[in-house]
Amino acid sequence: MTRLQGRGTALWVKVLLALVALLLLAALGVFLYLRSLTQPAGGGPYTLEVKPGDTLPQVARTLQAHGIVKNADALRFVMRQNGTAGSLKEGLYDLNGGMNVYQVADKLAGPARIPTVDATIPEGWRLKDIPPILAKAGFDAAAVKAALGDPSLSPYTAGKQKNLEGFVFPAKYEFRVGEAPKEAVREMVTRMNEEFTPENVAKAKALGLSVRGWVTLASMVQAEAANDGEMPVIAGVFLNRLKDGIALGSDPTVAYGLGKNLPELDRSAGDFTRDTPYNTYTRQGLPPTPINNPGQAALLSVLNPKRQMADGRDALYFLHGLNGKIYVNHDYASHLRDVARYR
Repeated sequence: MTRLQGRGTALWVKVLLALVALLLLAALGVFLYLRSLTQPAGGGPYTLEVKPGDTLPQVARTLQAHGIVKNADALRFVMRQNGTAGSLKEGLYDLNGGMNVYQVADKLAGPARIPTVDATIPEGWRLKDIPPILAKAGFDAAAVKAALGDPSLSPYTAGKQKNLEGFVFPAKYEFRVGEAPKEAVREMVTRMNEEFTPENVAKAKALGLSVRGWVTLASMVQAEAANDGEMPVIAGVFLNRLKDGIALGSDPTVAYGLGKNLPELDRSAGDFTRDTPYNTYTRQGLPPTPINNPGQAALLSVLNPKRQMADGRDALYFLHGLNGKIYVNHDYASHLRDVARYR
């Protein structure tokens, strides 16, 4: 090989090495650029709501616009590579710009948080009081009222009463936003059904009560008691009066039958002598349906009553004194004595 040929070969080697170096630098640049697209975008916290019909391209562009990912196409590429491009579910995803694209992809492939709204049904409230509560939570009050008036939603009311009174469990609920009113009511009825365990139903039966009778008596206890501690005592009095064939004489049942609230009762207007199916002064036995929706404490008090006084005699009368105490007696004369003393 001549000296000139040797120089030419060396030159070509240098050129080739330079080209390779440039290609490597370009490849490295592309790699670093693509890698940068997967890094945190730096945006703040953002809750993504995926609605029916939303697609991954739409979601990816939204997240890019809110600084959650740097590049929408990078997110789509990662999710396609992971096989999760079709995993989006309706609901909420809590994200932030400190997450890299892989973490965002994993989050979107996981379960969505379902948007909910809270509503609390207080113990002892009647059906008529419930629609305004759910209306504040975004439900249509008329639709709620219609659902509460559908006795077919409970096996214990179907064909036996005209609505679900007594069989809507009072509690705090988290309802799905947009949930149908009927489904929300069904959820509350299902929760009440959880109280009717075989053991509890057997206890009620031993007392001579059907499930509806048990709930009806519990609703009366709920309405009469000033606190949970009084409930077993009041339940015991009512059970003893049922056993002895004595009229229950419960003011709240009278109010319910007249469509009034308890403070609205007027003895001088003849409210207590006006006969309705719910007047437990003019009629013996339990009223035909519950008079409100009792809570767990009232339900359990009927199954675990305190029926005897300290001297062992059956408790047949009770009185709430102005001093906040409850007084229990076996005979009417003693009851009248306590009325004179404590009212």
